[in-house]
Amino acid sequence: MNQFASNDWRAWYDQLVKPSWTPAPQTIGLIWQILYPIILVCFVFVLVQVVRGKYPGRVLIPFVVNLVANLIFTPIQFGLRNLPLASVDILIVWASIIWMILAVRKYNRWVAWAQLPYLVWVSIAMGIQFYMTLMNA
Repeated sequence: MNQFASNDWRAWYDQLVKPSWTPAPQTIGLIWQILYPIILVCFVFVLVQVVRGKYPGRVLIPFVVNLVANLIFTPIQFGLRNLPLASVDILIVWASIIWMILAVRKYNRWVAWAQLPYLVWVSIAMGIQFYMTLMNA
């Protein structure tokens, strides 16, 4: 049975010890609904610039790393229910955002600036994730 379809992930998540400042799951979902279009637009823009030869291919690498790490977080956290591995993954997401900013800022400042809300949210989410990992070991 698909763990996401049955919503049993929600019962598991609700019983975890979390910091008092953890946003409600609906708020977390809303934040991602705002961030995912920004992430997608930036990724596609950089991809197109690399394909056109306007940016070197190495600029795309942190965007790909970030996209993969971001996409596997939910299956790790809620499918496998592996808090330590999810903590490693979110650290990779966070580090790759910084890498993206550093890689692209020379070529396009708006793409670099567009990563800042993503960096802020992932920094907060990483604090929540590390807390949950330590408190639920």
